[in-house]
Amino acid sequence: MKRKMSYKKLWKLLIDRDMKRTNLRKDAGISSSSLAKLGKDENVTTDVLLRICDSLDVELNDIAETVPDEEASIEVRRDAGRSMTGMAD
Repeated sequence: MKRKMSYKKLWKLLIDRDMKRTNLRKDAGISSSSLAKLGKDENVTTDVLLRICDSLDVELNDIAETVPDEEASIEVRRDAGRSMTGMAD
């Protein structure tokens, strides 16, 4: 099963601390494009994640986790189904 990054923990932490994303961006010294990637659960560099951890004084597992990539799993099942159909001929 394929996995992807999820930053839901980060967004919950910001809510708990009554902190806006723009404040995080400034405090951590990260770009707005990195912040946008985080918002879409896309990959960012470890440097970006470490800056956020330093800024918030937390560990990496406090802001990120891996979760099953449902879209990738659906694609794998579709592809497997196609190859199984072709085998029946």
